[in-house]
Amino acid sequence: MARLAQTAGLTDVQQEILSTVRDFVDKEIIPVATELEHRDEYPQQIVDGLKELGLFGLMIPEEYGGLGESLLTYALCVEEIARGWMSVSGIINTHFIVAYMLKQHGTQEQKEHFLPRMAAGDVRGAFSMSEPGLGSDVSAITSKAVKDGDEYVLNGQKMWLTNGGTSSLVAVLVRSDEGHSPEEAAAKPHKSMTTFLVEKEPGFGEVRPGLTIPGKIDKMGYKGVDTTEFIMDDLRVPADRVLGGVTGRGFYQMMDGVEVGRVNVAARGCGVAQRAFELGVRYAQQRHTFGKPIAQHQAVQFKLAEMATKVEAAHAMMVNAARKKDSGERNDLEAGMAKYLASEYCKEVVEDSFRIHGGYGFSKEYEIERLYREAPMLLIGEGTAEIQKMIIGRRLLEEYRFQG
Repeated sequence: MARLAQTAGLTDVQQEILSTVRDFVDKEIIPVATELEHRDEYPQQIVDGLKELGLFGLMIPEEYGGLGESLLTYALCVEEIARGWMSVSGIINTHFIVAYMLKQHGTQEQKEHFLPRMAAGDVRGAFSMSEPGLGSDVSAITSKAVKDGDEYVLNGQKMWLTNGGTSSLVAVLVRSDEGHSPEEAAAKPHKSMTTFLVEKEPGFGEVRPGLTIPGKIDKMGYKGVDTTEFIMDDLRVPADRVLGGVTGRGFYQMMDGVEVGRVNVAARGCGVAQRAFELGVRYAQQRHTFGKPIAQHQAVQFKLAEMATKVEAAHAMMVNAARKKDSGERNDLEAGMAKYLASEYCKEVVEDSFRIHGGYGFSKEYEIERLYREAPMLLIGEGTAEIQKMIIGRRLLEEYRFQG
């Protein structure tokens, strides 16, 4: 049977990687995902399997022990993994954002120190921007770093840290008004932010002096993966752990990483939507009403047609955004469009599949119930729909500036 969301122009190596990941998802993730999700259990065996496949080094250059693959290859792998269980794709996403930021912006010493161990999966990455008092307004960050000799002292509370407990390296964005007057820092807050590379022990509680990772936040969905706070109380970080070695560049480094993250969220939306379609089209052929499978009722066929079209459209936009980034071109417009469309379509496809399942969709025995709770996270992860539309609108006005 032909599958939706095929990608033209892939190399033999890319096809082999995707085939391997797809087999792993079908055999190792889908059979256990719902049970683990209901227990909110970290999928250690699955993560170990991904480590053996080399996926933690997928985009890390070969000189540092990785596979040196493209963002497109990574996004297509994420799509397959999210089709099995979205939480697993989240474990990989935060790791790769940090690895990407190191590759693009790190000093040579930072690359040599971290990337080989990240490629092997021995060091797991997480990144942190959000705080309890802010959502999409990154300029409102209050966590602060103050220089003290050869170290910086960090204080503040960060929020919504994916992989907060299981990670051993966190890229954290804080204010550092070094070299700026209070007036300058207030006028241009984005130029007063720095990304620090914070090493820690995996686990919860006080994971190093001055740093506490409380227990997991209890979530509606997106379970299994640990989402935590990140509390800094006179946390001392060496000056050589400023990403890139220069303060004041953190906002731009993070935004570069978030563009990769938005392609990832789009890929997750594609994967979850594809799984919802698969569940819906299968159930529609098994469930009988009025003497025939409900798939033969025109109303259900219309839903299936709409769902499949949305899966294909979202996949095409996600692939386009990944290829644009791989080409070295600016892709904030394409990434914003892909993230916006894929997350919205994912929600709609999952809901339609839920409706096809009828009352059984409300039962925890059916996989669609889990997808129904997972899809909303994609509407807010890596920027809400409203933020994406702001980005898209501003970029369109740049491209289509009216010369009157």
